[in-house]
Amino acid sequence: MKKKTNVKIRKKSYEPFAFTMPAHIILLITAVFPILFNLYLSMQNMNVYNFTTYKFVGLEQYKKILFSLDFTFLAILLRTILWTVVNIALEVILGFVIAMLLNIKNLRGKGIYRTLIVLPWAIPAYISALVWKGMFNYDFGIINGMLNSIGLSNIEWLTNPTNAFIACIIVNVWMATPFLMVVILGGLQSIDYSLYEAAQMDGATTWKQIVNITIPLLKPVVMPAIILTAFVTFKQFDVIFILTEGLAGKIDLIITYNYTAFQNNNYSYSAAFSMIIFIMLVALTLINKRYLERGRKNG
Repeated sequence: MKKKTNVKIRKKSYEPFAFTMPAHIILLITAVFPILFNLYLSMQNMNVYNFTTYKFVGLEQYKKILFSLDFTFLAILLRTILWTVVNIALEVILGFVIAMLLNIKNLRGKGIYRTLIVLPWAIPAYISALVWKGMFNYDFGIINGMLNSIGLSNIEWLTNPTNAFIACIIVNVWMATPFLMVVILGGLQSIDYSLYEAAQMDGATTWKQIVNITIPLLKPVVMPAIILTAFVTFKQFDVIFILTEGLAGKIDLIITYNYTAFQNNNYSYSAAFSMIIFIMLVALTLINKRYLERGRKNG
């Protein structure tokens, strides 16, 4: 009897693995294998000229990236960090302001406003980028046309590196702010209005109510959305590439620079760059996980 019982227990213990095996196989093929192959490729010297005769070079590709004489990687990394910080700051501020306005009691047409504001986020990124590229056109773009109408001269939005970087930030903020606005608005509507009434009775100003009530209660709701948006912004590709194609490396971010390296048929170099990006994103994910776990314990 005991032997039969043990056999039954073993069968039951293996059943979950049998049912989930197809999913595990698909995950191995679509996720794990590409990462391992990319790691293998990053330690070779493969390019278009030695596609079948490449050889193992160890960490040579990583040394080229991290210790280049012109500090290319460091410059691109700092530019990507600046890009991420500026975009997130603007998106949070604008999203908060718009959400506060939409949260006003007795505001007419709230549904229409919300629909219109969410549209930039709902439209595919490449379509938005192409439309904005036309709007930023030096000769025929509507933005320079508006500047001319008030007596200002045309601006080289997509050919000057500084102006192009600003233009890309404008487009990205326009596309991403609605998502944070929706999250913040949901958080605002979950706050008990009696807290504000009590604060008003105690003589608290609007600013003090925002600092002492709104922001602390919004933090648990908004922080995960901000972190998620930061990840997406950090590896942004569409906006920079479609608008400017990186301006020959002058405003490249990590992802666009890596794509350019791949286009130049330097496959192992591009694979090593991809692994560095992967490691950075894994590190950020672990930091995010630890932050969220700490928030749950404290909350």
